[in-house]
Amino acid sequence: MISSTANEKIKHVTELVKNAKARRKEGLFVTEGVRIASEIPQNALVECFISDDFSWDETADKVFLYDVDPTVVSSAVFRKMSDTRNPQGIICVCRQNVFPDPYDILSGSGPRRLLILEGIQDPGNLGTMVRTAEGAGFNAIYADNNTVDVYNPKVIRSTMGSVFRVPVVYTADLFELVDRLKSLSVTVYAAHLNGTADYREVTYGDRIAFLIGNEGSGLSDAICEKADRLVRIPMHGKLESLNAAVAAAVLMYGI
Repeated sequence: MISSTANEKIKHVTELVKNAKARRKEGLFVTEGVRIASEIPQNALVECFISDDFSWDETADKVFLYDVDPTVVSSAVFRKMSDTRNPQGIICVCRQNVFPDPYDILSGSGPRRLLILEGIQDPGNLGTMVRTAEGAGFNAIYADNNTVDVYNPKVIRSTMGSVFRVPVVYTADLFELVDRLKSLSVTVYAAHLNGTADYREVTYGDRIAFLIGNEGSGLSDAICEKADRLVRIPMHGKLESLNAAVAAAVLMYGI
């Protein structure tokens, strides 16, 4: 049993939890909790840590069907590793999804539904979008480099396991991405307050993408000019806009 936070394994996990640069460099990330641990694909699980007071049940047992023996740590050390107020006693280190060609998702001529994010900052919003994308049957999410890291622990918790099943691809050039998508017969819609069309009145094709902007400032004018069409979600009362994740959900389920 590991009982010191000075242990190299413990320091490594702590660094992955706190440092996005370290996560990107190593291609790893950390999950915490029984439910998400039970959903980790076999090829993604690298290492597992459990607290010495961890309570076993059938859900937790699923994690250890793989050839990864859990490392036991003291409850005090586990609290130091944890990113939550009420640790559940299990932390896993996982491999990130790798996308050598971000456009492979669009190969073929079949239907494609995509979400494109610009500058999303709130981890909860991003995690909710990932989870909703799975539920709405969307194929992938593309995001600019100003969007919060999908492997941030708070994002991971919000995805409720969907992070393992919904590709999230980052790009340094959102304009180039949109141009490439359009060249692949994807119609790009931007959610905008000045949209000329009510999203409910649009006839959507089989290959579409929705642009969703920053929580405070929305989409930039430059990226909106790249869209094929601006659509709006009607607002009543004194509201000007919805929460970014809610807006994305309305659009994804509204097609």
